[in-house]
Amino acid sequence: MMEYDRVFITGVSSGIGAGLAEKFLGFGSALYGVSRHTPENLIGKKKFHFRAADLARTDELPEILTALLEGVTGLDLVVLNAGILGRFGDMHDVPLATMKRVMDVNLWANKAVLDHLMKRVPDIRQVVAVSSGASVSGNRGWNAYALSKCALNMMVRLYAREFPETHFSAFAPGLVDTAMQDYLCGLPESDTHPTLAVIKGRRNTSHMPNPASASDRFIRAFSELFRSVKSGEYTDIRKME
Repeated sequence: MMEYDRVFITGVSSGIGAGLAEKFLGFGSALYGVSRHTPENLIGKKKFHFRAADLARTDELPEILTALLEGVTGLDLVVLNAGILGRFGDMHDVPLATMKRVMDVNLWANKAVLDHLMKRVPDIRQVVAVSSGASVSGNRGWNAYALSKCALNMMVRLYAREFPETHFSAFAPGLVDTAMQDYLCGLPESDTHPTLAVIKGRRNTSHMPNPASASDRFIRAFSELFRSVKSGEYTDIRKME
């Protein structure tokens, strides 16, 4: 497995981002993180550097990132993890304002972060953008989330062409037991949205690990992406194993 001594992660206060942050700090990595909420369990840990940020407020990000990364000349890994589901349901039932909010967080905030990093940090070895199987499945109900992740896949491919010295990947982590699953599993099952039954059936099984137990698997996958997958490609972890 590759060594990741300097790591930047968005969305470090919960879910996959929190699980990865804990693991990298345990390895002794310098961890630079942003999220809307403060990760109280990480504050004070050695080598953890944090700034609070609402990623949808892209005009504020340059100042926040400049302060967070002062003196940083290189990053081994950037994980663009922060994202929101919005509202599960049919496209025609979801307000445009809700869909725009999802696109702002899941797509445009990542562009703002990447633009700042690629301009201000001279040496970035690897960028992993957390995508989803919903970006390619076209399953009913995922509306803005699927659109945002599909667009994220293409954005990653475009950045890979612009910055060939950095390895880019769009990475679908599979089902992980996060707050998003709390919401989805609380919805009533429906014949028109069969993925809800699949998700509920896999919760509390090995098919839906919690973020802490999945983090080692993800980090191994990041190494494999760098070594074996062409920069800019979309990869689902379920196809790697």
